[in-house]
This record gives sequence, C-alpha cells and structure tokens, in this order.
Amino acid sequence: MSQEFDRLVSIVKRLRAPGGCPWDREQTNKSILTCLLDEAYEFFEAVDENDPDKMREELGDLLLQVVLHAQIASESESGSGAFDIDDVARDIGDKLIRRHPHVFGDASADSSAEVIRNWERIKKSEYGEERRKYMTDDIPEALPALFRAEKTQRRVSQVGFDWSETAPVLDKVEEEFGEFREALQSGDAADAEEELGDILFALVNVGRHAKISAENALRMATRKFERRFRYVEDRFRELGKDMKAATLEEMDAYWEESKARGL
Repeated sequence: MSQEFDRLVSIVKRLRAPGGCPWDREQTNKSILTCLLDEAYEFFEAVDENDPDKMREELGDLLLQVVLHAQIASESESGSGAFDIDDVARDIGDKLIRRHPHVFGDASADSSAEVIRNWERIKKSEYGEERRKYMTDDIPEALPALFRAEKTQRRVSQVGFDWSETAPVLDKVEEEFGEFREALQSGDAADAEEELGDILFALVNVGRHAKISAENALRMATRKFERRFRYVEDRFRELGKDMKAATLEEMDAYWEESKARGL
C-alpha cells in the first residue's frame, strides 16, 4: 500500500486508541452508517458538477469512512467477526481477479455485455444457492427507490424478461396512469399509492430502454425546479413582498419569467 494510505490508516488508529479522540472512540459501525451514505452522495454531486477538486475531497471523505469502518471492525472483542483494512483490500483484490477471468485467466469476453454475463455467473457461483435463491436477492433495499427499480429491471432482463422495443413500455405507462386516475377517483388512498408506484416503475423502465437514468433525470428536474423557484423568491425579495401573501397567479408569472430567462 502507498505511504499516504498507510499514514491515513495510522491516523485513524490513533484517533480510536486510548487517549485519542473521544468522539471517534465512541463510534460503532452502526452509528456512522449514515455518514457513509452522506459522503457517497456528496461524491455523486461532485461528479455531477464535474468538479475535480471537489471530487478529490469527497473521495477522501469516503475513503475515511471505509478505513474507519474497518478499524472499528478490527477492534471486535469476539474475534470471530474481526477484520482490518488489509483484509478488505485483499478480499476485493481477489474478487476482481476472480471475476475478470478474461483478463487474469484464460477466458474470453469480447463485449461489455459478455463481461456482465460472466460477472453475474461467477457471482452466483460464489454466493451459492442458499445466499442468492432469487435473482434480485442481493439488490439492497436501502438503495434509492428509482435506482433500485432500474437495477431490478436490468437484472431480470438478463434472462429475457423484458420488452424488446420501447413502444409497449410507453403503452404500459399510459395503462398504469389510467389505473392511478381510477384509484384517485375511487378515494382509495392505499390503491392510489400502489398505482403511483406502478407508474414510477414503468417510467423507470422507459428510461432504461432509452438508456436514460431515471435517478439522474429526476435529480436534474429537481435542480431545475430549485433554480426557477429561487428566481421567484428573489423577485419577491426585491419587491419586499411576503410570498405567503401572494397569489398563485403572481408567483406563476415570475415562474414563467424564470423559464423565459432559460433557468
């Protein structure tokens, strides 16, 4: 490992050691779990913004979480479940070699699709039938909903459970929207919630067929909404008027103005 990485590991060990940082010493793998998610999303945002300096910083924060989790695990009193950062690095290195037989072995793979098929086949043989009885068993529940839907759809498409064209996928969206409308009109809240989920799932499928990430598309749409609404806020601020006292028509006028300005 590099000198700088070894230095980071030693710093984290010092923070966790007797006489180290009280906050760091109190943490457990569970207590800092949300920090790992936060840092991953902040790196995602840095990539979205194409900001190399921010990417480097956020990757550092993410790496800290990995090292800290491994350090905490290495201090396990039971011993049986203990591991350290070297074990983590060794395991992922071994996995990469094992799952790339076309690079490190005698197998061949001439396309990305073939690589993915081989990867999934090797992955399944590693886990065995007990760990992965069903195709989607290893897709984490904690993933963002749109991303998890897309990953689920891609997984089952590997065995041909998929439409070959986009047109019927679009038809499915219209069908689900009709069912959602009926559920709303019936006043059945639970049914409406289920049907709304079906619409979103179908839209994710449309995006997947069009090679568009629903997660990214919604993120961009939300960002666009924020830009335009901030413009509306700024206009009311300039006028010294409370938005709560404004009519929807007044707010909408500035909203249309923001669109005309290309926001």
